[in-house]
Amino acid sequence: MGVGSGLLNPQVAGMIQQYYSGESRGRAFGLFGAVIGVSVAVGPVLSGGLIGWLGDDWGWRASFLINVPLVLLGVWAAHRYLPDSAWHSQDGGSGAGRDRVDLDPVGMVLLAAGTLLIMIPFMEASAGAWVWGLEAAGIGIVSAWVVWERRYRARGGAPMVDLSLLAIPSFAYGSLAIAVYFLGYTSVWIIVAQYVQAGLGSTALVSGAVGVPAALAGSVAAAVAGRRVIRVGRVMVLGGMAAGMAGLLASVGIIHMHARAGWSPWWLTLTLLLLGVGQGLVVSPNQTLSLVDVPLEYAGAAGGILQTGERIGTSIGIAAITGLTFRVSHSSGWDVAAQVGLLAVVAAIAVSAAIAAVDLRLAARRRR
Repeated sequence: MGVGSGLLNPQVAGMIQQYYSGESRGRAFGLFGAVIGVSVAVGPVLSGGLIGWLGDDWGWRASFLINVPLVLLGVWAAHRYLPDSAWHSQDGGSGAGRDRVDLDPVGMVLLAAGTLLIMIPFMEASAGAWVWGLEAAGIGIVSAWVVWERRYRARGGAPMVDLSLLAIPSFAYGSLAIAVYFLGYTSVWIIVAQYVQAGLGSTALVSGAVGVPAALAGSVAAAVAGRRVIRVGRVMVLGGMAAGMAGLLASVGIIHMHARAGWSPWWLTLTLLLLGVGQGLVVSPNQTLSLVDVPLEYAGAAGGILQTGERIGTSIGIAAITGLTFRVSHSSGWDVAAQVGLLAVVAAIAVSAAIAAVDLRLAARRRR
């Protein structure tokens, strides 16, 4: 599934970059984000319903198997609706100009190994102080990966990440900002699900339903933002991050008041709705703005870098933030653990907002 996702997602961004420009590109990315928002809303509820219907054993299996007919539907839709140019090489399909596919296996292994070593200490902190030595080893391997990618490109290879694209300021800052954002944001729904199920004793279906308003709000916000992002610019992304942090802080307050005064946890649907709006104003608009200065011939590569940053941020963030949350839950219960975890997410998004603010300031200087 990971390999398939890695092959699919960057090409979606690349095709949107190739076939659309200006405000129409923003609308396309906005629609892309809206569809993702609907999927995020339906997925947890569908999974919870399958678990409730089929039981814990076959319900979990069905939650994975349901992807198969959906993917087959997507394959049919791709063949039905994508233009011919999406299926043929630039040489007209003769094959004479086709190059051997270069997947940079050494680069992939180095980056995967470095990311894994950075994650392990957060997941296995109880193993002792020695485990944090793996953190330094992981950073060292990632540094070796950077050196390898540069040399690989200099020798004429096709590196998994073309680091020369990071010389484009809007792309570099946008890629870093979204990687840090995903480091925090993607842990939210794990924390909320564990709080609702393990902390409150509710079902998987209820756990999925709590996030539905947020996902739908994010879908609407992404579609609206896509029509205005080119005119508004990075301020929209910063506003979305601020809204997300406000929603998370309000959610912390709801969890605290539930423990102290018996407030209904269903108030979380409203506070998380604000987080969903923020999400819709961040991800697709950031993608549009990050790619705006990237040449079309590098659209796929640039989309790949964005996706790689998001996946690494997601992996490390889930390991670090949920690891912290579970440790607190063992000592202080889920009321405290959920609050600590969500505050850690707020801290990560605040760092991401600072990066976006620096980009906004530098962009204003470049325009003078």
